[in-house]
Amino acid sequence: MTPRAALVSGTGFALAAGLMWGLVFVAPLLLPHYPAALLSFGRYLAFGLIALPLAWIDRERIAELTRADWREAARLALVGNLLYYLFLAAAIQHAGGPLPTMIIGTLPVVIAVASNLRDARRDGRLAWGRLAPSLVLIAAGIALVNRAEMRSLAPDADLGRYAVGAALALGAVVCWTWYPLRNADWLRHHPGRSPRTWATAQGIATLPLAALGYAGLWALGGGGVAMPFGPDALHFIALMFVIGLFASWLGTLCWNEASQRLPTTLAAQLIVFETLAALSYAFVLRGRWPGADTGLGIALLVAGVMWALRSRPLPIAAPGG
Repeated sequence: MTPRAALVSGTGFALAAGLMWGLVFVAPLLLPHYPAALLSFGRYLAFGLIALPLAWIDRERIAELTRADWREAARLALVGNLLYYLFLAAAIQHAGGPLPTMIIGTLPVVIAVASNLRDARRDGRLAWGRLAPSLVLIAAGIALVNRAEMRSLAPDADLGRYAVGAALALGAVVCWTWYPLRNADWLRHHPGRSPRTWATAQGIATLPLAALGYAGLWALGGGGVAMPFGPDALHFIALMFVIGLFASWLGTLCWNEASQRLPTTLAAQLIVFETLAALSYAFVLRGRWPGADTGLGIALLVAGVMWALRSRPLPIAAPGG
């Protein structure tokens, strides 16, 4: 595959992943009375169950994975799946949809910066001077959305709860800064392995972790809702399987395809597609267009990421070369 073809197809896969990942921001808004832990464990229990027949179909390639591969899949499942969505769902329930979504929207540049620090010899280095304007634009965008959301709060709103939501969103950023870097490491070190197989393996690794978490939550009383499926059982089960199939398995598959085709610093910036999809879904659920401040904040976020996309990593000369 030529570099240009890899860039085009990788960007397309990243777009598809973002559109599907945006769905995960919808569940906490559609099921506001469900605890975040139940949403996280439910989503990934569904993902694991969906992965079982897929693993059987792909059993020959699954059998090629080593014990070390399964340990890595379990680590990725714990941090990038369960903990990330636990933080994210709780953040949305505390602070609403737009602000956590915008904080998550910093991931493209946060991951690019992290990758610039650790992966420069493998992928090339981005010039820090070209990244600085992106950081300023994104920070300004988040500030504008935060101001708009603060203005929309009722006079008696709990500001402490809103602040906790923002802090939880930062926890989600930490989890999903670690995840794509480690996931890209495995994919780049195993170029002959199928991204589909690796997506399925992560689902299998997630299943026992999610099942244990679900059972533990049930034993502790369900977080205030009737177990096993809460007050709106059919809605909950259907939504978990829809998100488990599209956002978890298919979204992970598309992201793995993008990660094999693109440098990590570039692929990371394309997570902006998830942010834009999530914001669109949130405002559709609200039944109104975003206000001027929010719209300008979103525009600044996009401009920041687009600015960063203009930069291409430069290879680092080998020592003595």
